[in-house]
Amino acid sequence: MTDCLFCRIAERGIPAKILYEDELSLAFEDVNPQAPTHVLVIPRKHIPTALDIREEDKGLIGHLYIVASKIAREKGIAQPGFRLVMNCNRDAGQAVYHIHLHVLGGRRMHWPPG
Repeated sequence: MTDCLFCRIAERGIPAKILYEDELSLAFEDVNPQAPTHVLVIPRKHIPTALDIREEDKGLIGHLYIVASKIAREKGIAQPGFRLVMNCNRDAGQAVYHIHLHVLGGRRMHWPPG
């Protein structure tokens, strides 16, 4: 999808600091970090929102969480703790309509988050 920012990053049309990639997913540093570690994990498949996830995507969604765990370990935030967030639609803060997990860590998180 050429008008999608994350699809363009996955296709290497827009540069990003990529930390991980495989045939299903890509992980890269957020350009507007909200924590010392802020990585986005995206599927290569374009899925606009969490509401658009289908039964056939459940393996892909599980894969995103496995990649997020790998990133947390590599970044040294796994044991102290980290947060995984997937926003859905405008009021939740979704700015790019291509599902993505935010991997946030490196500082103490607060609750409620927002």
